[in-house]
Amino acid sequence: MSRALLPLVLALAAAPPAAQAADESLVIVSNGETVGSLKIHTQGNRVAVDYRVDDNGRGPKHHEDLVLDPSGVPTSWTIHGTSLMGGTVDESYAYAGQEARWKSQADAGSQAFARPPLYIANDDSPYALALYARAAMGRPDHCLAVLPSGRVCAQAVRTFALGSGKAALPVTAWRITGVQLNPGYVLLDTTGRLAGVFGPGADGTTIRAGYEAQVPMLAKLATELETARALALQQQLAHRFATPLRIRNVHVFDPVSGTRSALSTVVVMRDTITQVLPEDPAAPDPADETVIDGQGGTVYPGLHDMHSHATLPSGLLYLAAGVTATRDMGNDNAFLQDLITRVDAGQVAWPRIVPNGFIEGRSPYSARFGFIPVSVDEALKDVRWYAARGYAEIKIYNSMNPDWVAPIAAEAHRLGLKVTGHVPAFDTPDRVIADGYDSIAHINQLMLGWILQPGEDSRTPLRLTAMARAGSLDLAAPAVQHTVGLMQQHHVALDTTASILEQLMLSRAGHVPPGQEDFLGHMPIGFQRYRKRSFVTLPDAAADAAYHSGFAKVLETIGMLHRAGIVLLPGTDEATGFAVQRELELYVQAGLTPAQALRTGTLDAERFFGREGQLGTIARGKLADLVLVPGNPVEDIAAIRRPRLVLRGGVAYFPSEIYTALGIAPFTTPPPLHPAKEALASQDAGLTARSAFGYEIADHAD
Repeated sequence: MSRALLPLVLALAAAPPAAQAADESLVIVSNGETVGSLKIHTQGNRVAVDYRVDDNGRGPKHHEDLVLDPSGVPTSWTIHGTSLMGGTVDESYAYAGQEARWKSQADAGSQAFARPPLYIANDDSPYALALYARAAMGRPDHCLAVLPSGRVCAQAVRTFALGSGKAALPVTAWRITGVQLNPGYVLLDTTGRLAGVFGPGADGTTIRAGYEAQVPMLAKLATELETARALALQQQLAHRFATPLRIRNVHVFDPVSGTRSALSTVVVMRDTITQVLPEDPAAPDPADETVIDGQGGTVYPGLHDMHSHATLPSGLLYLAAGVTATRDMGNDNAFLQDLITRVDAGQVAWPRIVPNGFIEGRSPYSARFGFIPVSVDEALKDVRWYAARGYAEIKIYNSMNPDWVAPIAAEAHRLGLKVTGHVPAFDTPDRVIADGYDSIAHINQLMLGWILQPGEDSRTPLRLTAMARAGSLDLAAPAVQHTVGLMQQHHVALDTTASILEQLMLSRAGHVPPGQEDFLGHMPIGFQRYRKRSFVTLPDAAADAAYHSGFAKVLETIGMLHRAGIVLLPGTDEATGFAVQRELELYVQAGLTPAQALRTGTLDAERFFGREGQLGTIARGKLADLVLVPGNPVEDIAAIRRPRLVLRGGVAYFPSEIYTALGIAPFTTPPPLHPAKEALASQDAGLTARSAFGYEIADHAD
């Protein structure tokens, strides 16, 4: 922390815990439009918070009551309302008699403490981040242990004036880590009152009412702060080699044959695979090469997330999971252009990005990014904007006028772009296929065409909750098979995003969601608890059973489409990489073999992009995007959950290092690495035992 920040930090730490004004009003802004509000009423040590978001037909809506101790830490905290998708929120926390008790969707418990601990709410609002910041910045190192577990830290990163002239408000931006995967940024004024919440961990930008014009500036600040963090992490975690990199003692997965080779050696120089050879156990390690011992593991091409929405921090999470390529299915256009530039320059850690241009229609349910044209002519202009900037596809969203789809698709195809997206409200899969879709986004968007009744509005959460009806769907019905026939005839692919459907349909309060048992306990406490909830309303056992039956039909549909020859694109609509691994596991549950599932996530994705000459298999002359795991994913697809080494264009990342840097407990250890003797002798090579790799390396074998 700079000396310039110190006086303000000390003043904030000494400020009263609750805002002095009786009422505070903040708004939530997304893509230039107000989508929610945050009202805070303070009287003495009592705080009441009303939080409401309506964005893209969904959003949390709840009321909070808090009682704060003299240091600003809650001794009582209740939260009642609904969460993102309408699930019930009924959370309570209390500290009395040196005992803390809590109950939330995620968990319940009690623990003895000599003084009130800081409780991390499960269903919180932006107000909570200010509360956490004030509690942490009062500690000498600005960090403190929290309840139910974990550690939260606050770092002052920038002091500036919000607004100008008489309205100028001095604020400090604090970076909060340890709650969620991504850091959050909170603005506090000189009295410790909340002025804003922004950044990659925020749901929109929360800003004090009257300062909405400052939201673009905060977006720019978030980019600056996160970019600086990403640049530093890339310097710390990306390993480049001046010598050939020889990966020995590995089996190589071939997506074409679906088989795994005998023990082999793969050699990489810069970003290219230069050799794939049978392993020779008697051959010594070349003294002028860097050698990694794969210890009998499996090397396969990098995985793909065919439905992502990029954020700056998610790149490292993708790479750690073995994901080396993504298809961005809609984003803030300026942000994505800047990110692609930085990724291509090697400045930040990210998989390869294939961008899709997002075009939405205007309605009360509109998603707030990309373009929202007001006429078909404007929509065609937007298509041309995307084409000029190298976008691969146009993505059409829920509120699009169905009559505009055909002209948008025609213009996209004229310019060499594919077309994908949701099935717009009051449209049908059959019609969008006829109008020019090359792929459909989300298996529920496909299945809704067989489930919804005429007039039902898929712009609302119904596009997800209606999947509870899927259990009774007859996949042999003429309507279903007609759509499948159209997909075959027009070569229409499907990006499935089954893993996010599984999370929404099958997550239950107090339980680890299916498929997340393997990793959730490694994550920051806020992320863990948020996942252990019911995302849908479950009034009775019949509703619970309907969602389980509906998801079973989703898997059955995936299997049916695979047998029909429909190209499946494993997308997730998430950003951790863990969901990509789960997507392929779900393919296996749907009836694909592990080798077939792994092929969809490697070679089939590259064939969809038209890049199979460069990527998708491990062969001489191809780009070095590959993953090393222990075990055999051809026999057990779960082996892909444990990458030890990931190469993205020849740049090496060790997942254990990434997870440690991000506050996640690692899952594996790095493979043994033997640096080239010439690298050890050269200061310029930068390959010393600890500064380059962060872990002990083995002695070079003569």
